Amino acid sequence: MKSRTSESSDGLGSLPVPQDFSLVLGGPLFQLLLRAHLSDDALTLVRQRIIVIALLAWLPLLVLSTLEGQVLGGSVAVPFLLDVEVHVRFLVAMPLLIAAELVVHRRMRLLLQQFLERHLIPESAMTRFNAAIAAAFRLRNSVLAEALLIAFVYAVGILIVWRHYTALDAATWYATPSVEGAKLSIAGMWYGYVSLPIFQFLLIRWYFRLFIWMRFLWQVSRIDLSLVPTHPDRLGGLGFLSGTVYAFAVLAVAHGALLAGNLANRIFYLGAALPEFKIEIAVVVIFLLCVVIGPLLVFTPQLAQAKRTGLREYGALAERYVREFDAKWLRGGAPADEPFVGSGDIQSLADLGNSYEVVRTMRIAPVTKEAVLRLVVATLAPIVPLALTMMPLEELLKKLFGILF
Repeated sequence: MKSRTSESSDGLGSLPVPQDFSLVLGGPLFQLLLRAHLSDDALTLVRQRIIVIALLAWLPLLVLSTLEGQVLGGSVAVPFLLDVEVHVRFLVAMPLLIAAELVVHRRMRLLLQQFLERHLIPESAMTRFNAAIAAAFRLRNSVLAEALLIAFVYAVGILIVWRHYTALDAATWYATPSVEGAKLSIAGMWYGYVSLPIFQFLLIRWYFRLFIWMRFLWQVSRIDLSLVPTHPDRLGGLGFLSGTVYAFAVLAVAHGALLAGNLANRIFYLGAALPEFKIEIAVVVIFLLCVVIGPLLVFTPQLAQAKRTGLREYGALAERYVREFDAKWLRGGAPADEPFVGSGDIQSLADLGNSYEVVRTMRIAPVTKEAVLRLVVATLAPIVPLALTMMPLEELLKKLFGILF
């Protein structure tokens, strides 16, 4: 199905209605899922998509490794059922990547309407705003883009990243080391050329969507927005943008789970310890902060300019008012019959002071500490259970209670 469209008079042709804006509701894979009755134009049927896609990637591995005698024992150090990473990847991280689509779609679909309802886009800039929407939808629906993503998965993700950086350097159910290099089993061939590419495509497709989001925000930030320095959100009216961070929380959990599975295998089978991976954990957290929160910083120059302008203009207004207030009530300028008690001048002075304080405390980045903290916690949550590899649960709980109580 196609999203509802409206005709534009600026020569851009058919444009999506703003309230239908979605980063995920389009593209060749989406159309394929529609035809397979695994999705609809509201991205429901999430459970069906998770079951079908996850089983396509995971179930053949179980069957093939069983046939090869490597499901739980055999001559390999890491049999299939004890490979934590593969189960976390396909039964936890992959379902989260799929479920994140519905979360992002529902939380962000009304975003563009906020720009219009808050009158942030000047009438003279509507053509550029519509052009940014159209460009985002063209990229999202691009057949060429998804074809290039598939090519990238096999050329880089499988042949380089997986084989040389993420595959375990030990005899596993999917490969055994040899002088000529790792030799894949039959299950390993399905794993390397079907299961992993499916997962990596879903993951890289998310990065492509984040790129579309970043590009759209950058184009909107080039518009001279009608920011109001005294807006109560202390972001000139852009406070709603910080809420988009929560939409990507599920995506952050998926990344944390993926990292946790990778670290678990190295801890269990290569004798590593969790503290050895502090840098890897920090890199993943910083990466997610950059790709989720980083795009919002494109509005910082305009917010900073709006704050400087607001301080100057409201400072001048406050200066004029307080001088007149001083002359009237302290220098004998008030009429003799005008009562001081009950005068609206005092309340007006307080209101002006509050307005100036809003401008003074205006932030120049549309991000809250709560949003940053939630993103960090979502990323680290799947890794926390690995702390049990460092000490027994009972000892860990004692230390926790000792800290809290």
